[in-house]
Amino acid sequence: MTVLLQPAMETPSPLQTQIRRLVGKLLVRSLRASGAQRGYGELKQRLEEIIPDISNQYSFLQVNPQDVFLQEKLRNQHAFQMELLLKAMDIYVQDAKREIVHVVDVGDSSGAHLRYLNELVKEKGIAIRSMSVNLDPEAVKKIQAQGMAARQCRAEKLHLLKDGLSADIFISYETLEHLFDPIGFLHDIAIHSSCSYFVITVPYVRRSRVGLHHLRRRSPDPVYAENTHIFELCPEDWGLIFNFAGWEIVCQDCYTQYPSAGLLKLTKYLWRRKDFDGFLGVILTRRPEKAAQYRSWS
Repeated sequence: MTVLLQPAMETPSPLQTQIRRLVGKLLVRSLRASGAQRGYGELKQRLEEIIPDISNQYSFLQVNPQDVFLQEKLRNQHAFQMELLLKAMDIYVQDAKREIVHVVDVGDSSGAHLRYLNELVKEKGIAIRSMSVNLDPEAVKKIQAQGMAARQCRAEKLHLLKDGLSADIFISYETLEHLFDPIGFLHDIAIHSSCSYFVITVPYVRRSRVGLHHLRRRSPDPVYAENTHIFELCPEDWGLIFNFAGWEIVCQDCYTQYPSAGLLKLTKYLWRRKDFDGFLGVILTRRPEKAAQYRSWS
């Protein structure tokens, strides 16, 4: 999950409050225009039918049902992620000719995407066996309370978990940027699993950078893995990391939170200041021979 990076001021003036409202309305229009341009209307409606209330999706953030901005932002984000996952499922089922697919979601905070997936593929006569993995015990409890399988584990130690690498498809949404060692995590799955595909989304930035925004703000407050970005890389650099760790990109897509044409395209400057341009999504397939070029893994 990615939220606005700028901290809220403690006592905004009436003028600042009015400006924020105007900016918020503009960004909502930007999100709606972007979603419409990408044709997300029907998918967003279907996802909302499956999970009408997304207020409790995250461990560190309550999404107010009346917060139009966050609701629109997250619904678009979920549509982007699910469109990519459904494409990976179609590729896998067509190649493997299987009707039961084992999916592991690394960094899952609520089970939402697996619930979406279960309902959407059921309509195609496909069943999934799923497992969610999260470092946060509250997220694990939340998922288990829905009758779904979930395990508490740091992503980088997933290979040590019994059956942790047993999946046909791995998914990981807005997780890599939170990890201490995303390269080791990707490498362990590429080398030690037999999965067919890995579906990943990360924030889209034009230039790679170190996140650690709480330090940039000189915030004295404690932070946790769930709300701390470490590596924020551009698509080209993520592509190199994927290859280095033993993966090849099958499909790549970039969703921006603003449309690609019209006046609302100019909101990209606001998005870059307040959040991110959007999100990069990839479908990866294992290529361990790429990782083997580097001879000093251990």
